[in-house]
Amino acid sequence: MIGLVDCNNFYVSCERVFNPKLERRPVGVLSNNDGCIIARSNEIKSLGVEMGTPAFQLPPDIRRQCVLLSSNYTLYGDMSRRVTNTLADFTPDVEIYSIDESFLGFDGFARDKLEEHCQRMRHVVRRNTGIPVSAGLSTSRTLAKVANKLAKKSAAYEGVCMLEPDAANTRHILERTPVEDLWGVARRTGARLADMGIHSAWELRQADPRCMRRQFSVVMERTVWELRGVDCIETDDIARPKQNIMTSRSFGRLTGYKTDLREAIRVHASRGAEKLRRQGSVARAIMVFLQTNRHRLDLAQYNPSLVVQLPRPTDDSRIIVNAAQRALDEMYLPGYAFMKVGVMMMDLADKATLQLDLLDTPQSDADRERNERLMAIMDKINREYGRDTVSVGKAKRDSAWKLRCQHRTPRYTTRWDELPIVTMR
Repeated sequence: MIGLVDCNNFYVSCERVFNPKLERRPVGVLSNNDGCIIARSNEIKSLGVEMGTPAFQLPPDIRRQCVLLSSNYTLYGDMSRRVTNTLADFTPDVEIYSIDESFLGFDGFARDKLEEHCQRMRHVVRRNTGIPVSAGLSTSRTLAKVANKLAKKSAAYEGVCMLEPDAANTRHILERTPVEDLWGVARRTGARLADMGIHSAWELRQADPRCMRRQFSVVMERTVWELRGVDCIETDDIARPKQNIMTSRSFGRLTGYKTDLREAIRVHASRGAEKLRRQGSVARAIMVFLQTNRHRLDLAQYNPSLVVQLPRPTDDSRIIVNAAQRALDEMYLPGYAFMKVGVMMMDLADKATLQLDLLDTPQSDADRERNERLMAIMDKINREYGRDTVSVGKAKRDSAWKLRCQHRTPRYTTRWDELPIVTMR
């Protein structure tokens, strides 16, 4: 069985851990330099506040009810690491998918005890970190994603939902699930499927896999099999427009040399930036992670991750590579043999419709146009003459990005001078 564990309203939940007064209040987390709302509590959603709403456009009566906070990526990244470390106590197979989601492998676990096991896991995660999580279980990643959404939205499941691929209730759920809601199915793809008479996840499951491959791609063929309960999609196969982009690969051999890690991270960060440009997106932050081999019990284990906020929403390879390598500098410790690194583009926005924030790090129109031409030329050369014909060199060590975060809460878990203070009354 495969599980997908998702942190509920993650950014807001991180803030509530250290400020319980935010419970049951409408809370929004703002983008770089306090521009737009990028994370919402259930309470602020119920007020009709949409994702991406500029803070200054909130009506006064709504604004008075809300608590708006600056993005605190240092805190969110560290809390994500703590959640992941706790999940690893319940299965050795933990695969990070995003800052608030992880796929878990439960091979060898008794299926009739798995829901109880996951309920206990939810309790321990909440006890150890303060973060509420939901778990979806099935035999494939796609069905686990469907189950996770049910676990989160329906109180009847109490945070854990298991979908057996051939059960009657699974069919009933898939018949009510629009294809656009499936993992990896974009809106345009959903429209094409609708033209073919495929509107629900169940109808897609009944489709001919080979036909889906001819009409769309090998990923769509695999999605059909996934809906039938066959695990055949890797996380790297799925690009999630407007959400995040993960680029990672395992090494051919274990290495602890920082130069090897730096080279791999440079390549992955560059690939991620290329994918951003290809789908017309920009990223507000990136997450970098390192992994040792969890199956080598004879080796010391160290699996750090770090989120770095970018100076402005960008698809510029140079800025992204520089940020990723600064993250490596901060995380790296000698004495460990690593088998995998990855770079994730986070908090994506549509570049064509992005509303520029006057508070973002300044960039003139001339600089912006010059940078876009440079990236376009680099992509064109690499397409015509082969990948990495032109690549980003070594990042500068002395880059200093100072962002305006007027409403940022303390980085409680990573800064000695920002530790929470307890007062006795």
